[in-house]
Amino acid sequence: MDTFNFALLAFTSFFTLINPLGVIPIFVAMTSELDAKNRVRTAKKASFVSLLTILIFAVTGQLLFKFFGISVNSFRIVGGIIFFFMGMDMLQARLTRTEVKKSEVKAYINDISITPLAIPMICGPGAITNAIVLMEDAADMVQKVILLAAIFTIMLITYLGLKYSSKITNFIGETGNNVMMRLMGLIVMVIAVEFFFAGLKPIVQDILH
Repeated sequence: MDTFNFALLAFTSFFTLINPLGVIPIFVAMTSELDAKNRVRTAKKASFVSLLTILIFAVTGQLLFKFFGISVNSFRIVGGIIFFFMGMDMLQARLTRTEVKKSEVKAYINDISITPLAIPMICGPGAITNAIVLMEDAADMVQKVILLAAIFTIMLITYLGLKYSSKITNFIGETGNNVMMRLMGLIVMVIAVEFFFAGLKPIVQDILH
């Protein structure tokens, strides 16, 4: 894969799998009882934890493959299945609001910023799998740097989206949020099919030969 196509795949796949726009309505619903300052704190912590988690898996993914004796094609198949069900969840997303007492704000921020916001909503199995597979597919150091740049960029967009979530939600509206989440779900499902058959094809060819 040439550098341009690799860069395009890295940015589009992470954007759809992390889905900054899709996370916004969930974030707004979960932080509806927090003031602006605590909402920003939650966004910052969730984004940082997500970035750190994805980078760790991207860098150590190849070691995990060797340690457990896993092939990248097997990972693509499993990743494709995970992506597909993620896409279905995004198509059928349901949001719930949570009430928080003032005395429990700090504990609540610590809880939701790591789980479920950072893991698995922002940095879910799909994003982790994508990081490992694309790092394995990177042909040279330039593509590896592009991949890391894509991760940083998408996480920055995610943080800014969460930070200004109230303004974005008011601008797009509830209907716009629902349409955007379902559109992202469809794109994730398309990526899932591509990943699944990209991993299945070489395995079937090896069996036939």
